[in-house]
Parts: sequence; structure tokens; C-alpha cells
Amino acid sequence: MNTTAEASGGAVPCRRILLVDDSVDAALAMSMLLEALGHEVRTEYDGPRALASIDDFKPDVVVLDIGLPGMSGFDVAREMRKHAVTRDALLLALTGYGSDADRRRALDAGFDHHLTKPVTFDALEALLAAPRN
Repeated sequence: MNTTAEASGGAVPCRRILLVDDSVDAALAMSMLLEALGHEVRTEYDGPRALASIDDFKPDVVVLDIGLPGMSGFDVAREMRKHAVTRDALLLALTGYGSDADRRRALDAGFDHHLTKPVTFDALEALLAAPRN
């Protein structure tokens, strides 16, 4: 597997990305773009399945929709922060909810960044390329 992925701004470290979105079409499009950049992507369509997959997949990045059926992305993020394998993962909220209160709530739930749909791919690439502290 490659250790870097080519992005519009240059080489981006290859990431293991867990993509969680209940919209099959949106998830498919996003996963295809991320894979084309050289990232390894696993897609899940609800919170419980996403949580069940983290020990096996060990993602360094989770791109997580907020408006999921049954278990909100806020709850999924809180649970992921409790698990050693995702405690330090980059958690990105990717959602249609874009108010200041939604942003605060996302950060309070453990997300590192809050992106509002439709997200520009450049914005997503920049976050994936940024070094983790």
C-alpha cells in the first residue's frame, strides 16, 4: 500500500478512513474520491456498525455524518473517543447541520472539525494533509 496519496496540493499521507453516512449515494461518491487519492476507505451506513468496525479497521480518520438513523453522529463520536483505537483519530463531522450551535455541539462531542455539506474537496484534502498533534 502507498504511504502517500497524491492530492492537488502535493503528497498527502495515506490514511485509513472510516466513512459513515446513511446516504448510500453520498457515501459511495465520497469513498470513490478518497480511494482515488490513495486512501484506504471503509464505509458504514449507521452508528452501531461504525462502532463495531473500529477494532478491526483501526481508522486514523473518521468522516462521520451527524444525522444518522437510530444513533446520532454526536453519540457515535462520544463513543469513539472512549475507545483506545479511535481516541486519537481525526474525527470530522460532515453534515447538513451548520449553525453555530451545531458546530459547538460537534466539538463538545469530540469532533476535531465540523464540515457542512456540500463540503469542498479541497477543504477535506487540507484536513487530511495536516499533521496530527
